[in-house]
Amino acid sequence: MPPSYSAVQTEDTTLARYRTVRSLSEALVRGLSAEDQCVQSMPDASPAKWHLAHTTWFFERMILAKRPGYKPFDPRFDRLFNSYYLGLGTPFSRPERGLLTRPGADEVMAYRHHVDAAMEAALADDPALVELGLNHEQQHQELLLTDIKHAFSRNPLLPAYCAAEPTVVAEAPKLRYVEHPGGVVEIGHGGAGFAFDNEKPRHQVLLRPFKLASRLVTNGEYQSFIDHGGYHKAEYWLSDGWAMLQREEMWMPHYWLEDGMHFTLQGVRPRDPAEPVTHVSFFEAAAYAAWARKRLPTEFEWEAVAQTVPFKGRFLDLHALHPRAADDAVPAQMFGDVWQWTRSSYDPYPGFKTFEGPASEYNGKFMVGQVVLRGGSCATPEGHTRVSYRNFFPPAARWQFSGIRLAEDL
Repeated sequence: MPPSYSAVQTEDTTLARYRTVRSLSEALVRGLSAEDQCVQSMPDASPAKWHLAHTTWFFERMILAKRPGYKPFDPRFDRLFNSYYLGLGTPFSRPERGLLTRPGADEVMAYRHHVDAAMEAALADDPALVELGLNHEQQHQELLLTDIKHAFSRNPLLPAYCAAEPTVVAEAPKLRYVEHPGGVVEIGHGGAGFAFDNEKPRHQVLLRPFKLASRLVTNGEYQSFIDHGGYHKAEYWLSDGWAMLQREEMWMPHYWLEDGMHFTLQGVRPRDPAEPVTHVSFFEAAAYAAWARKRLPTEFEWEAVAQTVPFKGRFLDLHALHPRAADDAVPAQMFGDVWQWTRSSYDPYPGFKTFEGPASEYNGKFMVGQVVLRGGSCATPEGHTRVSYRNFFPPAARWQFSGIRLAEDL
């Protein structure tokens, strides 16, 4: 049988969790104007207003539509806010979501409240599907932040999403390498609690002995790569990466500015050389690794080490929406701060089965042409990720909080 959504909670805890997750989405747009919420700065991004509406559509279409007597807030929204579920209709064109000036921000919020009122009476209908919907919304909370950051970066005013914290230039801990003996290792989600279908089933992999960097690559280390001509030497680059470099005239990470500055959700700030480098593509990560005479870890190597360290990291904090340097509190940076590119393509695990019903389109249909990232970021909601969590993006993607951890064969 295909996997279930693996959620077991009481009705009271489900209600509390539902309210908490839904409230965070609304908190994320509290400082945005109606104009901010409508802008779409590139085809891969979506307007903030669309994220609010789509996550609401998910609950309405997947759960409430099956309830006798439920009346949709507006039946026309079914097409506007369907993302990619072809089994549920023909979605509105993704690159044109920024054209949806109507419904306005206030009407989208009214839509959310209409659905929330109905959902509070429907949480027991399918608690597992509710849990999937909440995890889905948490994914969109991170996307909302990365998408609005990209939109603000295209504005010549370079506005800040939130107030800046004091800039502290730290010194990164010395980079070391942690050895792993390899061998047969269990990978994937196999315990209690929620997990996406792409994390299952738990299975064995055979690893050769390797070592993994004790922390993430920093801005200062990446600057050395630039200073040594890293963006001008084809020998470090994969063919598609070199072609992208020439086509887009790239020569530094996304959001880096001249004179040692960079653009953040807190506006323009000096770059801290000890902070993890972020907003680099897989191509840039692989080129840096080649220059450093190292490589990127596979997702299996990453998970094998992650299973052995405390699950501790810096996730979404509305007062610190930016990766921070490794320190005594989070020395390894396995979790949080920035997503870490791996050298693994996004493929199904042996025995993979999609979710049942309309949610079968959730992950499996994207298992081609993508690269796996692990660990979470400073925009990932607290409690959303696990050691087995598999994120994925095309290798050219740079607008996410994506960084680098090095590995090496023993």
